[in-house]
Amino acid sequence: MTVTGEWGQARFHVQVADDNAERGRGLMFVEEMPTMAGMLFVYEAPQRASFWMANTLIPLDMIFAAPDGTVTRVHHEAIPHDRTPIDGGDNVRYVLEINGGLAAQLGISEGDVLQHPAIGPDPALPCR
Repeated sequence: MTVTGEWGQARFHVQVADDNAERGRGLMFVEEMPTMAGMLFVYEAPQRASFWMANTLIPLDMIFAAPDGTVTRVHHEAIPHDRTPIDGGDNVRYVLEINGGLAAQLGISEGDVLQHPAIGPDPALPCR
């Protein structure tokens, strides 16, 4: 999958979590993850999304996106094992989890666009 913004484009190798069991398990108990890897959470319909870090062993950045793939919120450096809810807001259909600190390093921010076959053929790419 790719994330595209004014800063450029980054490509990630992701696992897709598109059912309740996969979304519930997420990246729990993962001890390490390659730099450009992650997990894409896919929901059947837009909704309010909230995550936590119970049983998650590595810091993560959470990138929340609308149905068209537009990034609506980025949560940086979620703390391993923290049970505090991380609110992604309303109208979330996709969440990309990547290694903590990577979103800031790359410059990923609100308004950027996620692209993946699960998102569909026409994500909301910015005009260039």
